[in-house]
Amino acid sequence: MRKIETQMNAAIQNNTDWKNANTEVITIEGVSFVYLHGNQIASVDDDSMTIMDGGYQSTTTKSRLNALINEFCIAGESVYQKNYQWFVRFTQDGGKTFQTEQFDGEYRFA
Repeated sequence: MRKIETQMNAAIQNNTDWKNANTEVITIEGVSFVYLHGNQIASVDDDSMTIMDGGYQSTTTKSRLNALINEFCIAGESVYQKNYQWFVRFTQDGGKTFQTEQFDGEYRFA
């Protein structure tokens, strides 16, 4: 994980606003909104996380999303690319069984 992603995750855990280079976290009433180049790519609260591609399925976007997923979701969940298509790997049973579906620009981890 990149240093900027570690700082991003720390800001979310501490419920504080933070900005470094192209990444920003704004926290409002316990919900942290994550921005990359001014485009929202995630919202994180105590019970869930919603990820978005912000209109750009770039390597940097995928890296930031996976840093968030690794920190706030179940081990093994991720966003990945295959044949130029993005997919999300998730579980709905606490990590016992993983499923994959095409990532259509937004996904909510509950």
